[in-house]
Amino acid sequence: MVRTPLTPEERARGERFGRLLREARGARTMTEVAAAAGVSAETLRKIETGRAPTPAFFTVAALAAALGLSMDEIAERCTPVVV
Repeated sequence: MVRTPLTPEERARGERFGRLLREARGARTMTEVAAAAGVSAETLRKIETGRAPTPAFFTVAALAAALGLSMDEIAERCTPVVV
């Protein structure tokens, strides 16, 4: 199966999500947060760096719970502002 290339907007949203995760992680290590979320540290690394800009819903939900973020906050902070 061939994936459709991501749009610039999807890539930008992934970058915003990665920044949000890094900010929320604070001083905790990737390994600590990944373990708390039940994902691999490599998965978290890819999301934080924008190499995996469209993670699965359950991955996002698990990371949100591990970091104390609400799904509403994630949606609000990662959705582009339309002018």
